[in-house]
Amino acid sequence: MNHYLLIYTVSPDYLEKRGAYRKEHLELAEKLHHEGQLIMGGALADPSDKAILLFRGESPAAAEAFVLADPYVKNGLVLSWEIRKWTVVVGNVNAPDNPS
Repeated sequence: MNHYLLIYTVSPDYLEKRGAYRKEHLELAEKLHHEGQLIMGGALADPSDKAILLFRGESPAAAEAFVLADPYVKNGLVLSWEIRKWTVVVGNVNAPDNPS
């Protein structure tokens, strides 16, 4: 199984404008997370200029589909994006979210 990073560069007013689209954006992310395609995602802070989402799959198709459906992209909050294949060398990305 491969891993792919989706890297967004967001607009300077992203934090102010995301509220109108946040629910739909998070519902889309949660759906893919529950399906096992999206491992985790979130925005960088200080500065809040990028967001990174980690996908798992045989190809980058899930990340590409996310971009096409994401209301942040559709409404101009994302200035640019790229998908990069990521080779994991340390860590267990298959570990449970809350190990006991």
